[in-house]
Amino acid sequence: MTKAKPVNVPFTAWLIAVSVGASALGGALGMASGIFIVPVLAMFGGVGMRTAIAASIVSVIACSCGSAASFLRSSLTNIRIAIVLETATTLGALTGVLLTGLLPVSFLYVLFAVILLVSAWQMMARRREPPAAPPDPSARDWATALRLHSSYPDRTLGRDIPYRVARVPLGMTLMYGAGLVSALLGIGSGVLKIPAMDTALRLPIKVSSATSNFMIGVTAAASAGAYFALGDINPAIAGPVALGSVIGAQLGAGLLLVMSADKLRVLFVTVLLALAVQMLLSAFGIHLVGHPT
Repeated sequence: MTKAKPVNVPFTAWLIAVSVGASALGGALGMASGIFIVPVLAMFGGVGMRTAIAASIVSVIACSCGSAASFLRSSLTNIRIAIVLETATTLGALTGVLLTGLLPVSFLYVLFAVILLVSAWQMMARRREPPAAPPDPSARDWATALRLHSSYPDRTLGRDIPYRVARVPLGMTLMYGAGLVSALLGIGSGVLKIPAMDTALRLPIKVSSATSNFMIGVTAAASAGAYFALGDINPAIAGPVALGSVIGAQLGAGLLLVMSADKLRVLFVTVLLALAVQMLLSAFGIHLVGHPT
């Protein structure tokens, strides 16, 4: 009878701590924890890239479940938009799974770095959120036909703020790409969903974040089964990461409700730029810290 492998308590505690911090920050911005967990596990934990991606996919599901209830109670999540956009995102995620084995690790590093840089630029471009435009009842477009226009409560002003959804076809196209990247990199697709909903659909930042958090779990679930079948999910890593993600998601939901989007964006962009530089260097075999395997 084979003895069970002893648990590495310090490493497990480190995984939980990293997941709590990553999920708190990522969850507050609607990006779950994958965008931070993958490079941290690869660079600092000595975890293989595919194993890190698989663990991140599991954490994305946990993060989404952990924060969804808080956002729904706060009336920030637009469920109609989530359902419409998730159709395109899930299709993109399934496409990404089919391409996973065809792409080299170095390419994934470069792609990850590019996504980080694009996200940083988009977040800075939308740093000053313009006032939401009220819905136009006479308009005839996809959003009006699907009844996607809505409002959200603003605690500062003490009233509901109406907003109008625009360019739904463009948004669905971008969501397909977000799902594709999600499956390839395990980042929960929120890294592209937030800029897409900001720039294409013109949603308020808090609505974008809450709706993205609601969607990312579904997108990740579409590819998690494939990673499990391929044997890339390591329970000793994915388990602690998922536990930390649930705790962090609760903290992230609280941050979104009480902190200004401007402060969260500045911190987020700083982290994104640091990770992007390291991932670009790793793609060419230069490892400043850690050594991804």
